[in-house]
Amino acid sequence: MPVATPRSPAWVPPALLAAIEAAYATPPRAYHHFGHVLEVLRDYDDVAQTLGWRQSDEVLLAILFHDAVYVAGAADNEARSAALARELVTQHLPDRGLDVDTVVRLVELTARHGKLSGEPLDDDARHFLDCDMAILGASPDRYDAYEAAIAIEYAAVPPPLYRAGRGAFLAGLLAQPRIFLSERFHASHDAPARDNLRRAHAALR
Repeated sequence: MPVATPRSPAWVPPALLAAIEAAYATPPRAYHHFGHVLEVLRDYDDVAQTLGWRQSDEVLLAILFHDAVYVAGAADNEARSAALARELVTQHLPDRGLDVDTVVRLVELTARHGKLSGEPLDDDARHFLDCDMAILGASPDRYDAYEAAIAIEYAAVPPPLYRAGRGAFLAGLLAQPRIFLSERFHASHDAPARDNLRRAHAALR
């Protein structure tokens, strides 16, 4: 399988990459911009170099598209991102033999972050979802910057409503028996993630 780097997946056509980057720039975002994609791709590369991916191309495309459509608070971001993935992958990569349904399925799964513990997911799906959630187990400074960026994205929401909604989301994650679905990320990220989430939850009170 081809090796993809975070900044220049060699087999992704420039026109496709440009379309993806343009999507992430609209509307302007404090966290869910293309820089987030590059961070997730670094974890993708780490998994590729150790455990490996069964469908590495499809996972990489799911990462590229997973937040392509993002409006803070919208319920259909993931569905619209998945639809965009199907459209653009079919258009730009018709001869690569890709399982586009897998790309779409992975993107759609991100709508259920924090609600998939115990679900019968394959290894690719578990590691893909964990790569996206890895920020939860980052250093306190990086995690706090993430929380601040999310708050900026929700600036249009009245502060009491934002605190209530964000607090419920963080509490829901903390209530899960496993925040991370794979053994790899559970072992390395669960403890720091819980520390970060507890601190952030307390700050919202």
